[in-house]
Amino acid sequence: MNHLLAEFDVGLLLTFDALLKDKNVTHAAARLNITQSALSARLTRLRQLLGDPLFIPSTSGRGMVASPHALALQPELARLLEQLSDFIGTAKVFDPATSKRVFRIAATDNPVSILAPDLIPLIKSEAPEVRIAFTSPDKARISEALEQGEIDVFIGVAEDGAPGLMARKLFQERFVTAQRRGHPRGTGPLILDEFCALDHLLISTSGGHFAGMVDHALAEIGRERRVSVSVQSYALAPLILGSTDLICTLPRRFLARFDQVLDLVEAPIELAPFEMNLFWHSRMSADAAHAWLRKQVLRSAGRGQAS
Repeated sequence: MNHLLAEFDVGLLLTFDALLKDKNVTHAAARLNITQSALSARLTRLRQLLGDPLFIPSTSGRGMVASPHALALQPELARLLEQLSDFIGTAKVFDPATSKRVFRIAATDNPVSILAPDLIPLIKSEAPEVRIAFTSPDKARISEALEQGEIDVFIGVAEDGAPGLMARKLFQERFVTAQRRGHPRGTGPLILDEFCALDHLLISTSGGHFAGMVDHALAEIGRERRVSVSVQSYALAPLILGSTDLICTLPRRFLARFDQVLDLVEAPIELAPFEMNLFWHSRMSADAAHAWLRKQVLRSAGRGQAS
């Protein structure tokens, strides 16, 4: 069976289909834009492979008559050619309105919290049946995971990328400090002494730590703060801040979504902004569905910057 499959090609299938439709060698050859002798050679090969005459000259002398075996194969041939057409078109054509594709986006809690609230509505508005999976990245094998198709894109800082990956800048973000509305300290500028004296909430994505980039920045100027609560999830931050007198320093774009319950103030220390990038493997650059996904991620990044 495998040997027979290896002998078939699309040209033979198209020849079989043209003869079933036209029942005439001259017309079928014209339909396929090949010579009559080339079509006759293909028909001879089909007869050998399928073990049947397939088409017999008509007694009227005009055209050919399909054999019972050829007629029995006609519905299956039509389905096979349709499947081949779909197969060829799938990589080049992507219709978000009907696609059921699953996209896998690897990103830490930080960029997911910033981008997902804009990205998900964008995707669902154009592709209601598409599914999106956000996964935690294994940074040691990002390049391999992208190459193997385990994930479609990775969102991270520049140093998390790997040589050879394609990349686009998504956004640059700065940090601000948040407190609940009605915080006892008031809404005036936050001075360094006050900042260090207040209780802080820290997001420790690896879990359980009580120091981060803010503490490193303070240490450089000989100061320290009091981190009394550490959580792993960004999603918990506004809930905890809203019900306590803790303060927290996080990306502005994330905190701005909760400005009805939180006040945002400038942190009294220099904190370098960070840049988020979109990474993907070059083998996916020409894939229509993947290009559409990248476009939505870039759109969501731009939408957040405009807000």
